[in-house]
Order: sequence, then C-alpha cells, then structure tokens
Amino acid sequence: MRRLPLLSCLLAATALTACGDPAPAARSPDAAPTVQAPMAPGLSRQAIEAATWREPVTHTESPTPPSSPDGTVPVVPETPQPEIIRAQILLDRARFSPGIIDGFGGENTRQAVAAFEEANDLPVDGELDAQVFARLTQAAGAVLIDHVITAEDLAGPFVGPLPTSLEAMAELETLAYATPLEALAERFHVSEGLLAALNPGVDFSRAGQTIVVPSVSAQPLPDVTRIVVDKGESSLRAYGADGALLAFYPATIGSTERPAPTGTVTVVAIAPEPNYTYDPSRVSYDRGDRRIVVPAGPNNPVGSVWIDLSRDTYGIHGTPDPSKIAKTQSNGCVRLTNWSAEQLAASVKRGVEVVFT
Repeated sequence: MRRLPLLSCLLAATALTACGDPAPAARSPDAAPTVQAPMAPGLSRQAIEAATWREPVTHTESPTPPSSPDGTVPVVPETPQPEIIRAQILLDRARFSPGIIDGFGGENTRQAVAAFEEANDLPVDGELDAQVFARLTQAAGAVLIDHVITAEDLAGPFVGPLPTSLEAMAELETLAYATPLEALAERFHVSEGLLAALNPGVDFSRAGQTIVVPSVSAQPLPDVTRIVVDKGESSLRAYGADGALLAFYPATIGSTERPAPTGTVTVVAIAPEPNYTYDPSRVSYDRGDRRIVVPAGPNNPVGSVWIDLSRDTYGIHGTPDPSKIAKTQSNGCVRLTNWSAEQLAASVKRGVEVVFT
C-alpha cells in the first residue's frame, strides 16, 4: 500500500479512533459465494473506448431472473454499460469521483456529474447527457490500459475471508486485503465484479498475466485549504486557496443515532495506516463494554488513513467496503473510499477548515 508522507504534528502511526461502521462491512467467512457472470455481450475494450452518450432504454417488462447453481438464490441479471464505465473513469480522472467504478451508475455517479457540470459552467441536472459526454471526452485519451500482474502485486499479505466481529479482527496481525483481486480492484478504483468481467478467465493470483484496468489518475491534489461536507448530499468537496473546486467525493456521513458534527472544525493531524480502537469509555454503539484494538490495514473499519478533526472522536477516513460509500451510515465520521481518503490526506495540513452543512 502507498504510504502517505508524514505531516508535522501527526497522530501516532496507529490512531485512537472511536468512529467506525455500525455494522462491520468486512466479509464473513460463512457468506454465500458470489455467482460470477460471464463477460457481458458488448463489454469489450473497443466498445468501452468508443462508447458515447445514448438515449436511455426503457424496458416495458423485466426478464425472469435466473437462479444460482443450487437453484435457491435468484441472480439479478445486471450488465455494466460501456458508456457508464467510460464516463465513470473520466469523472474519476477529473477528480469528480463516482465512488467505485462499476459500470452501473446510480446516485453517486449522478452527483459526480452534477459537480462536474457546476465546475464546467454546464446546466446542472446530474444527467449524463451528450453535452457532459462531449466535455468529459474532449482530448481524454484511452480510459483502459494494460497492467502486468507482478510478483510485487502478489506479495500480500492476503488474509482470506475476513471476520465480522471486532474481537475476531483484533486477533489478526493485519486487516490486509483478502485476495489479490481485491487489492488490484482498489488500486484501480474498480469493483471486483467489473475487473473480473473485463478480464474473463484470468487467474489474478498468477504473476505475468496482462490484464485490462481503468486508467485512473494517480496525480496528487493541489494543496487543499478548505473542505465542505454536505450531509444532505452525502458528499465532500475540497477547495484550493483561490476558492476553486479541486475534488468531489461521495461520502458516508453519520447516522440518526450518531450524527456528524454541524458547523466548522479543523484538521488536527493525519494517521496513515491507522489501527482502529473501540473504547467504550469514550463512545459506545453496541460493540460491548471491552476496549478493543483492531490492527491496521485497508480492511480495518476506518480503512487505510485517518484524518483527525478537532471534534473529539470524529474524523475523515477510508473504508473496507467501497461499494457502500454514501449508501449506508457511519457513527458520525466522514467515510470515503480508501483511494479518495488517501488522495485527500496527502493534500491537507493541520488547521485546514472543515465545514459541515
């Protein structure tokens, strides 16, 4: 995992945190296996690179969903759309994050489009239309690239199926990625399902194979001087010294039981690769009455980085499950995908203003 540069007056390398997912997002070893569909028709590299806006198709009736191999679990037939994949990659590259790139769109993509429209003086409606596509694809270049799986990619450690209880997590040495597929998917901001669909038949645990991945930007943000967290929209915006919008991220922000703060706080410190400490003497949310320390790792309840805020126990942090960003609740904190949290953390300093609206 990429390590963030240490800033002055940082938290310790392992941060005391009380914020986390009300229901642990880590996968249970007893969970039913995912049924992997074959590569969808039309989901070719060429189709994605050439995709452009098209009128939405209205279906008058829903097809009968097939069943899983054992005949008990219905599998909803979903097909990632080439134009959505292309647009999501270009939005991510422009720092208007749709969250996880999955080819399905949804509210996170709609909000990313709306933020892109606002920043580019386009009519703001959140619709991925011809005008937005034209602006996104202007001198955009390829959205997919080749990546050769290396021995370093497979060095791990990989911990396999993850437990769901804090007690069981605390017994592990690290909350690392479960599999090489998960690690590669996070590296390229894509869902495991879409990465597998782009590379049918690939063994992601074997070095030397060339795979197709999204061409997402690794460029750092300019210095962020102000952050605005919109609780109603479930989003975070980062601004520069001149007031320009530098980045937009979908976010999970608080819950009814433990809402996020209101008003203005500041960044106090950054903790790369933090541990997660549940301390019932400070915060309690049905995790028992015993202090528990969960080791660091991207599948830690607070993900790969913690941005500490001046309100005690509150922070901006990553997540073990990027697919749930802005779709679930948190215990008051602001949760981003790991890659978004890392990008933001690398560009903020102590004292940066964080406004909750």
